[in-house]
Amino acid sequence: MEDMMRKPRDFDADLKVLEHKARALKARKVQQLGELVIATGADVLNADELAGALIVLAETKDAGKREAWAKRGAAFFQRRIRRTPQAPDRDAVSAQTQPGGAQSPPGSPSET
Repeated sequence: MEDMMRKPRDFDADLKVLEHKARALKARKVQQLGELVIATGADVLNADELAGALIVLAETKDAGKREAWAKRGAAFFQRRIRRTPQAPDRDAVSAQTQPGGAQSPPGSPSET
């Protein structure tokens, strides 16, 4: 009968593993966002300017503007990929794989 009993699951250990994975994903996201800021040239803006532009982008509900930004962002990544076909740029590839991350280039506040 003892053979049929399962070992109790260690939920605390499972939670620690999940917390570690969540921290790693958050750190990766932060790194990719930083790489995106640099890749777009938005790193020349000071923190207040960049934050203000990003706030305007995030608050914009106009679907037409958001679609235009998405197209411009996709074109940006396509240009970067075409420039180095033998070795895809890690910044462009990693930013593209980030959910929702590469669709609104932060260096375009004049389009708001």
